[in-house]
This record gives sequence, C-alpha cells and structure tokens, in this order.
Amino acid sequence: MSVLPKRKMTEAEYLSFEETSEEKHEFYNGETFAMAGASRQHNDISTNLIIEIGTRFKGGPCRVSAAGQRVKVSRTGLYTYPDLLIVCGPREFDKLNENTLINPNIVIEILSDSTEGYDRGTKFEHYQKLPSVREYVLVRQDRMRIERHVRQPDESWTTTAFDDPAGSFALATIPISIPLADVYRDVELTGEPLR
Repeated sequence: MSVLPKRKMTEAEYLSFEETSEEKHEFYNGETFAMAGASRQHNDISTNLIIEIGTRFKGGPCRVSAAGQRVKVSRTGLYTYPDLLIVCGPREFDKLNENTLINPNIVIEILSDSTEGYDRGTKFEHYQKLPSVREYVLVRQDRMRIERHVRQPDESWTTTAFDDPAGSFALATIPISIPLADVYRDVELTGEPLR
C-alpha cells in the first residue's frame, strides 16, 4: 500500500490557515511545522528577558516582542516565530500579511533539547539571509549560558559566550547589559555548570 504525499500549501494558504489555527506553525517550502510547547524554564526566561530588555528600552527607539510575532525571511521563504526579537526604529511588515515582520534587528531563541540543533544550524542560516538581523542570541534553559552571535561588516559572525553567574550579558549593537542572575531569576536550572 502506498501513502499519498501530503499536498504542499501555498504561501497564501499558509497565512490563511495560520490566522485561524489555535497553535503556531513555521512554514517553509510549502510545508507547515507545529511549534512545540514551552517548558516552565523557557517561559520564565522569556518573561525575565522581556521585562529586563523592555525596561531598558522605555522611551527609546527600540522595542522587544515576544514569541507571538511572526517573522518572514523573504529570501528563503521561511516563516517563523522567534522566542523574542528586537526592532530599533520603524517596524516593516510583509505586503502579503500585515502581521508578519520582515526587519528584526536582534533575534533571541531559548534552546531546548528538541530545538537546539535546528536553532544553532538551519534556523541560524535562514536568519543570516535577513539583512536586518545584526545579532542572534541563543539562551540555554538548563544552565546559565547565553551565546551572542554578531554580524560583522564583512558578513562573518563572531560569537561571545556569557556564563559567569556573577556577570552580565550584553548586546553588541545596542548598549544594554543585563545581569545573568536577572535573566535566570527564579528559573530551576537542571544542567550542571561547566567548570
């Protein structure tokens, strides 16, 4: 018995489907991928980052958005929902859908066992094709560690890790710094710290 291949969606069909769906889906190459639920640690870190970053942006040109903001990587066709993103200046939205942002400056993903490989690999490759993205930040949820990838003028990327519990995490393209203790406030860490 043969299995019929799943029919691929068009971009317009995906956007229509997503407007009425109860869960969020990534979309790429005609296929949809359901977004996994988040752990308590993931949610606590996300909330802490929104509070800490949002407070520092108050009254300025930058704004932080949470996981509900869909982003399109126009060059590759990926639609995705970063855990957090930052835009400084006017936000630009896709002509096909006014709820789809096309110009994030900083993308933040909170890693989980099921998404870490994708977030570090293919997803990062997609984000690199978005000219507005200047920084890509990966946040561990099992131990205190944040990796910041920064686009350089020659289009290469440099990486800095922040893992000192008494230290701070800093963005490179926006002058803000947040103590790691505040990012991980009230988060139950399950991983062993590196020595």
